[in-house]
Parts: sequence; structure tokens; C-alpha cells
Amino acid sequence: MSASTSESHIKASTRTEFGKGAARRARRDGQIPAVIYGHGNDPVHITLPSHQTTMAIKHLGANAVLDLTVDGAESLALVKAIQVDPIKRVIEHIDFVVVIKGEKVTVDVPVLTVGDAEKGTLVQIENNTISLEAEATHIPESVEVDIEGLKAGTQILASQLVLPKGSTLLADADLLIINVTGEVEADLGEIAEVEGEEGESAEAASE
Repeated sequence: MSASTSESHIKASTRTEFGKGAARRARRDGQIPAVIYGHGNDPVHITLPSHQTTMAIKHLGANAVLDLTVDGAESLALVKAIQVDPIKRVIEHIDFVVVIKGEKVTVDVPVLTVGDAEKGTLVQIENNTISLEAEATHIPESVEVDIEGLKAGTQILASQLVLPKGSTLLADADLLIINVTGEVEADLGEIAEVEGEEGESAEAASE
């Protein structure tokens, strides 16, 4: 992930009005209220163009780094928290953290599986994200785990993940990420056994 893409360059405006009423007015005007923290500076309250910002975050994915211009000054800002309207599903507020090119940041990156485990197995992703340290302008979009042909009983720990170049694992090395079980067959067998017992009980009760 990089802040060099054109979608990541966004012009913001300093926010002078605060409170729920001001936030609603900003959203009505097609703006997203936001705040920028970091590097010992006082928080900077801003508004961002809603459509452009939403599309940039969708394109860049989790841990998006945007190149914000606020009152003529440019800064790289990492998305740390997003508030979304539960009904309209639009972004209501964003928290950013200022980052400097080349510095390392701590992020939670999604875990994605690639391939298919052995037939009849159940693949459980025990942890959907993994905590990493990565360069602010090169945050990986995801960590892929190859599960092709894995057998029941296979477990993949955080220490076994193949991390993107430049990333360092921060999570516990023994953290369970993927657990492959034979529960599909076991569950079907248990259901058949229970149904058989219920059928026998019903027959006995009718005699």
C-alpha cells in the first residue's frame, strides 16, 4: 500500500465548528468530519470530501495512508478508526495518525486463505487479522496463507506465516491462525446418530 497513488491525494479543510449539529451539517454538504493525531502535535480537526475519501479508502483497503493537504500543508495520514452509519453504511467520522515516510507503524492486517484444504475438512480462521510492524507507506493489504491440500489436524501458527517483505511479526508467535479439522464428517455422523436414536425412541413410544 502506498500513498503515491492519485486517489490518495486529498485536499482537506480545517474544521472550526464542533458538536453533533456541526457534524451533521458537514455531512449534508458532502463532507466527512475527521481528526488528525500524532507526533506530539495538537489534534487537527478537518473535513474531507466524502465521495473522494470514501473511494480512496475502498481502493487502498484497510490501513489506508492518505496524502492530505490541509491549509496548504501536506502530511501523510494513516487511517486508524472509521465510524460508519449502521443503516446508511456511509462514513461518519475518521481518525488519522500522522506518519512520516520511512517510519514503522503498528497495524492489524487481514489474513486471507488461498487454495482449498483436503476434501471433507473444515478450515477455521481463528484470527482474522495479524499484528505487524511495517513501513508506513508500504503497509501490506493482507497476509495470504496457502491451505492447498492441508489435512485434518493441521494448525498454522503466527510464526509460520510468510510475511510480506519489510513486515515484522508483533503478535505472539504461538497465536493460532488457521485450524484444519475433520468436523464436517464428524458433525454429519453425529447428526445421523442422533436422528437414528430419535427414530428408535419414537418407534418405542408408539408401541
